[in-house]
Amino acid sequence: MVDHVQSLARGLAVIRAFSAAAPELTLTQVARATGLSRAAARRFLITLADLGYVRNDGRLFALTPRVLELGYAYLSGLSLPEIAGPHLERLAAEVHESASVAVLDGEDVVYVARVATARIMSVSISIGTRFPAYCTSMGRVLLSALPPGDLDDYLGRAALRGLTSRTVVRPDALRAELEQVRLRGWAMVDQELEEGLRSVAAPVRDHAGRTVAAVNVSTHAGRTSLHQVRTGLLPELLATAARIEADLAKVSVTRA
Repeated sequence: MVDHVQSLARGLAVIRAFSAAAPELTLTQVARATGLSRAAARRFLITLADLGYVRNDGRLFALTPRVLELGYAYLSGLSLPEIAGPHLERLAAEVHESASVAVLDGEDVVYVARVATARIMSVSISIGTRFPAYCTSMGRVLLSALPPGDLDDYLGRAALRGLTSRTVVRPDALRAELEQVRLRGWAMVDQELEEGLRSVAAPVRDHAGRTVAAVNVSTHAGRTSLHQVRTGLLPELLATAARIEADLAKVSVTRA
């Protein structure tokens, strides 16, 4: 691609090397994660540090809060998080569980809105947190809405790893599950992302009927059975998705 700026792509790869699981990295770790040489990784890290996006204590590198500026322009122009917020608060108060909204980005879901009632995962979740789409309830809702060709591409490139003993890792089995999600209009994942974590998700559609996001409720398997998820959490979740969609449609009409 003639217009592809490789140095920009590499710089962004350096930023993406950091995550909730690896908030601090050595130069060698950054080079390994990005496929860059140590010398190249060092140049990018020094540049990012000069611009205020990275800090260094002499050995370890870490992102600074300034990286949030990179996503602010997108989020500030996106009505979805603002619209979903009050509905998530109402949902979390009704079911006494954490509620979130996420969008699909490549092979991951990215959280764009969240109301947490209690921490039930080993890692904390915040705006911008990413998880593999294939083993999350919101990811399956979003994947099930992909056009057939796009889903084929995803299944061809996604690395389906068993994060727990329950994780669906066979492409054919995942495809069958996604078809069921598409038919019933919601997805439930039982301890596939992390042991003890159950979640149920529903699509959020725009005025044209396109799935633009997913909303979910997550709970701990020790306090909520699968039956309770279906009978207690799912109806409230579906009602919340409908309210978010209604507000999105109002915004769309206003902007038209």
